Amino acid sequence: MKVLIVDDEQLVRWFLERALRRWGYDVITAANVKEAIKNLKDNNVDILFTDLKMPEENGTVLLEKVSDLTDSLKVVVCSAFITPEMDKEFRQRGIYSLKKPFKLEELENTLKLCLDQ
Repeated sequence: MKVLIVDDEQLVRWFLERALRRWGYDVITAANVKEAIKNLKDNNVDILFTDLKMPEENGTVLLEKVSDLTDSLKVVVCSAFITPEMDKEFRQRGIYSLKKPFKLEELENTLKLCLDQ
């Protein structure tokens, strides 16, 4: 199972990549929306983890572009800025959310929910 992590913070990408690889996932990373779109086009990605607040284009733009690329992609938004209203909207769209900072257990639970969908 291939996972794409999109976050402008290198430490966040490293943390997620390390945890997901340890759990047996094939992981690729991107620091911005442009890199993410290229990776999505070049790879058969199953799960996308994306931040919302990034320089240049943000995660919301990425979510719009992703919906044009594929219907089968599972999406998890990871951000410190997720409000209850945003979480509700994401869930209605089939998108999962993790509020930063989160624990490994929360990451694992969200992955399980995502994969059971």
